[in-house]
This record gives sequence, C-alpha cells and structure tokens, in this order.
Amino acid sequence: MSEESNSYGKATDLLRQLEDILESDSLIDELGFIHPSQFSLLNEESGISANLSDEAIHQSADKIASSDEHSKRENVYFWNRDHKLGISTNVLLPLCRAAKQAFMTTFKQYKMCGNQSDKVELCLPASASYDHLQRLLLRHSRSLLLLSCDFMTAWNCRKLLVSKKKQVSMFVDELLLSALVLSCSPKSEQAWSHRRWVIKSISANCSNFKEILGKESELVEKIAERSKMNYRAWNHRCWLISYMTKEQVLSELKKSRSWAALHVADNCCFHYRRRLLQKILEDQSYAKETASYGHNADIVQALKDELDWNETLIKRYVGREALWLHRRFLSMCWINSFLTDSSDGSYHSKEATSMYHDFGTFLQNELCLLHTSTFVDDDYGDFQAQAAYAASYILWLKVQVPKPLENELLEKIRDVDLKTLLDKSCPERSSLFNYFMN
Repeated sequence: MSEESNSYGKATDLLRQLEDILESDSLIDELGFIHPSQFSLLNEESGISANLSDEAIHQSADKIASSDEHSKRENVYFWNRDHKLGISTNVLLPLCRAAKQAFMTTFKQYKMCGNQSDKVELCLPASASYDHLQRLLLRHSRSLLLLSCDFMTAWNCRKLLVSKKKQVSMFVDELLLSALVLSCSPKSEQAWSHRRWVIKSISANCSNFKEILGKESELVEKIAERSKMNYRAWNHRCWLISYMTKEQVLSELKKSRSWAALHVADNCCFHYRRRLLQKILEDQSYAKETASYGHNADIVQALKDELDWNETLIKRYVGREALWLHRRFLSMCWINSFLTDSSDGSYHSKEATSMYHDFGTFLQNELCLLHTSTFVDDDYGDFQAQAAYAASYILWLKVQVPKPLENELLEKIRDVDLKTLLDKSCPERSSLFNYFMN
C-alpha cells in the first residue's frame, strides 16, 4: 500500500511540474515525446554545455557533482527551451493516469456544484471557489489532452467553460492548445473539430477574423508538410473556404500553387484547389441569377490559368494520376460553366460564337496534350501510365461534351489517329478503347 501511495504521489508531482511548465511558458508551440537517452543530446545541441563559464569549469569536484545531480533531476523528465516542450516516454503512462484522475475528480466536483447552484459554498472546501474549480479544469484538461488527444470529455468540458466566459482571449487560447496537440498528433480528429468549433464561435464577433483564417490555412500547410496525405488537415482547410471572401479565395489559389507543384502525388492539395474554384464558380452563378451579369473576366482567367498550369505539371511530372484527375475537373468546369451557357440562347450570338470558338481551341489543345503524352519508353513504367491516363482522359472528354460538338471531337480524334496511339501505349485495353470510340 505504501509503494502504491508513493507511486501515486510521484505521478501527481510530475503532473504538477508539467502544468507549471505549461503555465510559465504560454508560447509553447511544439510538443514531442522523447526517449530518456536523448535528453543529454538535446541539452548539448541547445548549447547548455557550451555556455559553461571558465569559472564553472574550474569548480571543485564536489560542486560539479552536486550541480550535475541537480541538473539531472530537473531535466530527466521534461525539456523546455525555445518554446518547445519534450516529455520523457518513461513517464507518459503515470502522467496520463494522474492527469485523468485529477481532471475527472475536479469535473465531478464542478458538476455537483452546478447542480446545487443555490448551495455552492456547501459543496466546496473552505479554500476553494467555483471560479477556482473552473481554473483547475482548464489546467488539468490541457495536460490530459496533450497526453491523450482524443479524450472527448476533456474537449467538451473546455467548450462548456469557454462558452460560459465568452472571452475572445479564451477562444484564442483554445486555438493555441489545439495547435500544440496537433504538433504531436497531426491526425487527431477531435483537435481539428475543436478548431472548427472555435472559428465558428468567433466568426461573427472577431475584428481580425480574416487574419485568423490566413493563419489557419498556413497551419494546415505546415502540418501537411510533416504529415503526408493528412485527410483531416486538408478537410479542415476546405471547410475554411465557406468563410472566405472572393479576394481571399483568389489569394489562396495563388499561395497554394507552389506547395501543390512540389507535392504532385498528394491528391488532397488538388482537391483543396478544386474546392476553391468551386467557390468562385458558385459565387459567379449566384451573381448571374440575381443580376444577370455575364461571365466575370477574373473567373474565366483563373480557370484558364489553372488549365495551363496543370498542363505544365503533366508534362513535367510523368505518370501522376492526381494531375489527370484534376484536369478532368477543370474540363468539366469549362464545359458546364461556359459552353452549356452559351448554347442555351440566353447570350448574344457574338458571345456564343466566341465560346464555341474557344471550345474548339480547347479541344485542339487537349489532343495536342494527348499526342505528347502517348509516347512509350520501355525503360520506365511512368511513361506507360502517362499514356493510359491521357487516353482515358480523352475518352472521358468524349462523353462529357454536348452532343452538337461530339462530332467535332470525333473528327479531331481521327486526325491524330487516336486508335493507333492507344493500341501502341495500352494494348491490353484496346478492346475497351475500341468500344468507346465507336
């Protein structure tokens, strides 16, 4: 019993140390769990050993031993420097248990007092208060979530407390906490969900909301760089689009282009760009319905620029399916948003003629892209994949174009002798291609 009591007391003391560190440094932005053998290396890299003065070097042997022992006791479980926090893996289990027990005990007291609001003082110790319990809950829940990021009761408790206070500073603190959780658990669904709750809560009453959206988008990009194919992070970034203005959406298209160009196999970033373009087109459709405006030149240019950029990437990075899927979306937008509108008789004949002429140019360009993509190099499978994706794309395009223009596309396909190119690049699919070409 004594040994169990000592173990609990040690864990409680560790929890207190962790919570003191978190309160003393409110700018901690990165958390990591470190093997005990790495602590000395971290100290060396941070320059602790290099900063010893000459006087310290010439201390007596007894003083050196005493100083080393003191330093060892302080740094054996936690490392905090330059707003980075490391926790020893040796104490994770007892720390988590202590944090959970402290949180649940305080939470029960808080709920009991809430149920007896007219007798609050009777249910609290003489030294405690209702506000004190709230502060303890925020303190304990923060530690618990850093150690167990999907403990939903703790997240909900924080929502409850912050909602009651309704202070902008507390909502900002929630963003900082969830960002710290995501630094070590980038795919935590509860942490991402908590951020969305915070943003939704402050969207109507925050003077710098536009700046918060920008930082939020940057956070996703930073996390996506470290955590590949992080669907939850990109889903969160897509959710932010609903709060963006047209100017912000256009800005996001420009800013995210360089990242996407370096991660052409990550379909998530291209899905994000598609959502941005959809937002632009939806706003354009609404403007046309309410005010009978024509096509906005900025929107047409944005779509053309995206098509040109996508073509450049396809030629530069051979055999990347995500790029061809993105091109299908862009072609569909072009057909649905512009071509079909010009054929319904609601525009002047001059504009309609221009749209059809542009589509003819568009088809010619796509067939040229097909021609440059269907050469076969036996040494690399990527070229074979490129040819298959290109051929599949053209056959898909044949199904999508309006009936009046299908014959035009078929004529252009015959001009480039698509059948021969398909048989050469994808002989195993020749029967399938022949079926769709008839």
